[in-house]
Amino acid sequence: MLITEPNLERPDDFYEALLAAHQDLTLEQSHDLNARLVLLLANHVGRLDVLQAALAAARANLNGSSR
Repeated sequence: MLITEPNLERPDDFYEALLAAHQDLTLEQSHDLNARLVLLLANHVGRLDVLQAALAAARANLNGSSR
């Protein structure tokens, strides 16, 4: 089951770490970092049904403002 309610431990710290990871990268390197992060986290989740639900939820919100 996909968890969509806030569930991050220390979300502000994670956001700062994410921004820091992108610091001084080119746009291409930034896209590569995002892709690698997605794949690492997908591997951690491991369940195809949960990953498919996450993809559907992310895509459904592209034109909305529920970020």
